[in-house]
Amino acid sequence: MKIFYHGHSVVKIETNGKTILIDPFINGNEQTDLKADDQNPDVILLTHGHNDHVGDTVEIAKRSGALVVAPFELANYMEMQGLNTHPMHIGGAYEFDFGKVKFTQAFHGSSYTTEDNQIIYTGMPAGILFMAEGKTVYHAGDTALFSDMKLIGDRHPIDLAFLPIGDNFTMGPDDAAYAAELLGAKQVVPIHYDTFPPIKQDPEKFISMLKEGQGKMMKAGDSTEL
Repeated sequence: MKIFYHGHSVVKIETNGKTILIDPFINGNEQTDLKADDQNPDVILLTHGHNDHVGDTVEIAKRSGALVVAPFELANYMEMQGLNTHPMHIGGAYEFDFGKVKFTQAFHGSSYTTEDNQIIYTGMPAGILFMAEGKTVYHAGDTALFSDMKLIGDRHPIDLAFLPIGDNFTMGPDDAAYAAELLGAKQVVPIHYDTFPPIKQDPEKFISMLKEGQGKMMKAGDSTEL
């Protein structure tokens, strides 16, 4: 399994001959190295409906035919945009041909703002456990610290976790470091920082707060293998 980080909360996974994009916020994201027109994933996984996570999903999925997997209300809204979707919800898991997806709770909001400034409620926010090739990747989405992260880690030993550190809208570095401890993840990558002024952070400082060898710094375009 090969995993790429592309700035903000954008993650790409290549496994079982498939390409999976998580939260493909590309246009308008100065932190990413990607171009939306170049993306042709087989699958798009969405954590919640905020525009900086849904991003370019509609454009990319219409062109590539990608399956969009998302929490129920968000999946329904994506289907209304003409996309092929698979709705799920928190606590639910499903075995796809590319791997197993399970949605976890996340403490945040979830709504999509249209170009004409309508706010569409898109249900509950979520985190994502992705399991393939005997490995588990956890993308926490946007969330506050919560004690059941220990339960998530106990139930699903995590090889690689992507945790937001931006503060203001999500966990800050202190809470994210404690989250890493609760999860017991083998490796932790900081995400959701520096994209906007209110979430400016020092990722290296965050990594220094983790157990030795647990933190992994990934810049946009960097990859790792599990």
